[in-house]
Amino acid sequence: MELTRREFVQAGAHASVLGFTVWSIPGLRHLAAEEEAAVVAEVPLIWMATGSCSGCSVSLLNSASPCIQEALLSEVLPGMHLSLGFHATVMAAAGEQAMHAMETVATGNAGAFVLVVDGATATAEDGLYCCIGERADGTPITAYEHIRDLGSSAAAVLAVGTCSSFGGIPAADPNPTGCVSANELLEMEGIETPVVNIPGCPPHPDWIVGTVATILLGGVQALDLDQHGRPTAFFSTLIHDNCPFRGHYDRGEFAENYGEHGCLLKLGCKGPTAYGDCSVRLWNSGTNWCIGAGHPCVGCTEPEFPFKESMFSVITPADLTPPSSFPSARQESDATSISPGSAALVGGAVGAAIVGAAVGASKLAGDTAEVTAGEDLEG
Repeated sequence: MELTRREFVQAGAHASVLGFTVWSIPGLRHLAAEEEAAVVAEVPLIWMATGSCSGCSVSLLNSASPCIQEALLSEVLPGMHLSLGFHATVMAAAGEQAMHAMETVATGNAGAFVLVVDGATATAEDGLYCCIGERADGTPITAYEHIRDLGSSAAAVLAVGTCSSFGGIPAADPNPTGCVSANELLEMEGIETPVVNIPGCPPHPDWIVGTVATILLGGVQALDLDQHGRPTAFFSTLIHDNCPFRGHYDRGEFAENYGEHGCLLKLGCKGPTAYGDCSVRLWNSGTNWCIGAGHPCVGCTEPEFPFKESMFSVITPADLTPPSSFPSARQESDATSISPGSAALVGGAVGAAIVGAAVGASKLAGDTAEVTAGEDLEG
């Protein structure tokens, strides 16, 4: 028996889940209001997990604003509801029923659904290292085939997590399964569907929901992407620029062991080369983040992750810029210049930050790689 969305919600009033009424789920009472609801545009989404650890799915389920119940049951944007048609990890259906649901969404919304790829995709041995579902004759369907076929008919592909965005841990050397990123797979097949990378191990739930909301508002073209296909709204700032230990770096104060106070660069922190807004967004509903917990940034948002040597190998600081809290030297006004006093004040602040960075780098150089202010401290 097939139920409309409204009938399902009304039927849920008589059910309970794990001891609490479904009415405790935010948004359900609103959806079951007596007055006729306005027409809501359903935006189908297929979430395909390939070579992954399910960490990206867990991160999405931890979304706080909106919470996952609101994101899936209410309108993400006025007049728009996100319809999660397939997600093997969280959906109730399994086996043939689940595969049928996926096929129904894909065929009934060709060119209009969003494909989310979670994890790297195996290509060796025709992709047999990862299979999802079976055909009627019992032969397995590889994840490679799913991403190829669904990607060619999707409106857009969201590569959620570093494994899907850049290959990540499954694609690290020696990579016996031939894992590739979602974008690499589509390029191999000559598929031109736009791909948006949302890296992170795992990515912050805000990065996922925020990117989806932007696409719902104005399509993929509404996203400003960097050279690695990441939304600049979340990946335009160096971790190092807003790190609470930046002052320690500028003074050349480095922690030698875990638990010690000071910049974590000698412990392998990748903050000077990794982009993300983790330091201001924080994780677990704004509770903390990696460096706040005393652990160095491992650079999980970068294409090089998990790095050839080690994610804890010490890097040479490069392209360091003053913290974003410093005022800009450029004045947005009708005036063509700024006063000498203002220029001196701003220049002094920026100059002090750059000199501090040079001091920190020079102190670090004695124990690590050589750092020259002219070549490695640009910016």
